[in-house]
Amino acid sequence: MKITKSYFLTSLLLTASFFSCGSSSNDEPKPSNPSDNPATITINPADMEIGADAQTVVINVKADSDWSIATSADWCTLFPTGGVKNVDTEIKVTVGANAGIDTRTAELVVTTANRATKSFTLTQTAKPSVILSTKALTFGAQQSSASVNVTSNVAWTATSSEAWCHATAANNDALTVTCDKNEGASTRKAIVTINYTGGSAELEISQLSDEIVTPEGYTLVWNDEFNDPALTMPDESKWWYEVWDPGRVNNELQRYIKGKRDGVVTAEVADGMLKIHAVKVGNEVWSARINTSTYWTYGYFEARLKLPKGKGTWPAFWMMPQTGGDNWPACGEIDIMEEVGVNPNRTSSSIHCTAYNHTIGTQKTNEVLTPGAEDEFHVYALEWTEDYIKTYVDGKLLLNFPNDHAGDPKTWPFNKNFGLKLNLAWGGDWGGMNGVDESALPATYEIDYVRVFQKN
Repeated sequence: MKITKSYFLTSLLLTASFFSCGSSSNDEPKPSNPSDNPATITINPADMEIGADAQTVVINVKADSDWSIATSADWCTLFPTGGVKNVDTEIKVTVGANAGIDTRTAELVVTTANRATKSFTLTQTAKPSVILSTKALTFGAQQSSASVNVTSNVAWTATSSEAWCHATAANNDALTVTCDKNEGASTRKAIVTINYTGGSAELEISQLSDEIVTPEGYTLVWNDEFNDPALTMPDESKWWYEVWDPGRVNNELQRYIKGKRDGVVTAEVADGMLKIHAVKVGNEVWSARINTSTYWTYGYFEARLKLPKGKGTWPAFWMMPQTGGDNWPACGEIDIMEEVGVNPNRTSSSIHCTAYNHTIGTQKTNEVLTPGAEDEFHVYALEWTEDYIKTYVDGKLLLNFPNDHAGDPKTWPFNKNFGLKLNLAWGGDWGGMNGVDESALPATYEIDYVRVFQKN
């Protein structure tokens, strides 16, 4: 092929042009970087400290480009949340009251259109405060002590309204309360006052009495006051444990153990009381179910109880026969007190037998609101005679189930020896009817005494 001179010159020019358009570190244009052109942001004041009360404060913001302001602190709200270039703008910062004991801070961040930022720190102090881990303590009749955790941001002192109740500050984090033995016939009360600069707090103290009040026409035949200082567990001459796996009855979730296992305590005697604990252990909940070693036909039976808190708890004080208990409901069952934590402070009494039981919806039962059942002690009692079964809460009649005297064990199997039971179940058909809340664990069922009277 013939190549002309003009064609050759054109090729050279094109080649030169190609190389002249190639990349060069010296000639490549650079993209703009916001930091190369920083915005000017002014916040006035530069930061701020305010008191603990709810309030609204004002800060002024100005920048040489459009901007926004925001904070991650949920106790602060901002209005407006931005402004325009070169306009001095008032920002109202509204804060809630600081109910805690610690100073808190919020970072307010101004961000411009080209992504420049500047921060403002708002500090809110806390009021002088003392917070107690509980507002009330109950003691048995014997001399005993208990500690209350104290959270505070100020020094404090403690005084008691009664000479028999002593309050001392172990350190600024704890309060120790000691009660002398109650020799009286009734429960007594005291108020421990926590004093500090700026305020005070109160702790209610109740101390029970061990005086035994015998119902008219009856004689005390058996009792456990749980006052023996030599015992840390239930007296096994008076009580025996049931031990079984979860799910044995009523689809209950707990495992019943013999009071103590692998360092986990589910039944103990302390502070003049029997305490039954439901405790989370791995994937299980352990608890205790104890029974009297003595059995009775007819009598007046009572216990002073404080019930546990929490959805899933199911404490009970009840009776089953000495023999034939596996033949339920024909054997008979007397429930003196039951409560499920999903319905707090509602206590019930029930009768079960062949003719009347919950599996066929015919149980004889009654329920009452017992205010403070989970915060203080109440007396639950059964009067059982050949003519009737009656239950009481603090002396007030709850359930009345008369004997029809038909001589039919299907309606009245309650003419033989029965023993008392105390247990704390977890979950199950009733206790877990709306699920369980394991944050309630450990839960504690407290029994001040159990007494049995029979007619003279």
